Amino acid sequence: MRLIFTVAVVLACACVSAQTPSSEQTNTTPKFDATRAFEHVERLVAIGPRPAGSAGIQTTRDYIKQQMQTLGIATTEQPFEGQTPVGPVKMVNVIATIPGPGSGRLIFAGHYDTKLFDEFEFVGANDAGSSTAFLIELARVLKDRKNALTIELLFLDGEEARMPEWRGNDNTYGSRHYVQAAQKSGSLKSLRALVLLDMIGDRELSIKRDSNSTPWLVDAIWSAAARAGHGSTFSNQLTTIEDDHIPFLRAGVAAADIIDLENPTWHTPQDDLDHVSARSLQIVGDVVLAAVPDIEKRILSAR
Repeated sequence: MRLIFTVAVVLACACVSAQTPSSEQTNTTPKFDATRAFEHVERLVAIGPRPAGSAGIQTTRDYIKQQMQTLGIATTEQPFEGQTPVGPVKMVNVIATIPGPGSGRLIFAGHYDTKLFDEFEFVGANDAGSSTAFLIELARVLKDRKNALTIELLFLDGEEARMPEWRGNDNTYGSRHYVQAAQKSGSLKSLRALVLLDMIGDRELSIKRDSNSTPWLVDAIWSAAARAGHGSTFSNQLTTIEDDHIPFLRAGVAAADIIDLENPTWHTPQDDLDHVSARSLQIVGDVVLAAVPDIEKRILSAR
């Protein structure tokens, strides 16, 4: 992912209602367990580097599928060949599906590859251990929830650039392939919204509103954060991020990116377990789950 710029802007729409969640929302939303999520981060870090096309990412893929199998959630692999500046690389998206009523789909996504570094061992506890672990725990919670739509947990390969710098098409290989395949099959029509999670585990968590993201979807998430008492973490500052949500936005899908890119461990050897916080994972988990009912209502009302 790449940070374009940050501007301190307080948006009027950020001050969406501080209403108390309804009893229906409270009773039907299971709890996100950050202790479980952090344990997944630990196991992913133990694998070591997990760049696209490596033995490490294959082990990670096996771990994701094993966790979904334990939960009783079906997974499918979406293999493809990423055409990178250093040659073709075999990549695989993993799609875990929780069936719901109707034909619409809501996706929660994150990449599970780590950036390739030759000069040091990069274990990517936050980038992308946190998003991978988060989706695994989110799957456990959402499986036991009465969802209004089919939900996909989308584990994307090839988000990281193969070259040192993020340039042109040397990035977001998995999300671009997913969108292209969905356009070709016609399944993109049933995709109502996508929430992307990336780098959400760092200890000094500060998540800004991404100007590329769909406003109503950002509003739903930030409103949930305010209700949950996490308005200081979900800042009203405006930033612009290039990430795996961009191919979906370009295809006309509502999408929002929840990311904290401004931290000193990004793409350094210090992106390790000592710099990841279960509390940060809990905050994001609580906010996302609190936002789901509003997201579902918006999607259903737009039909």
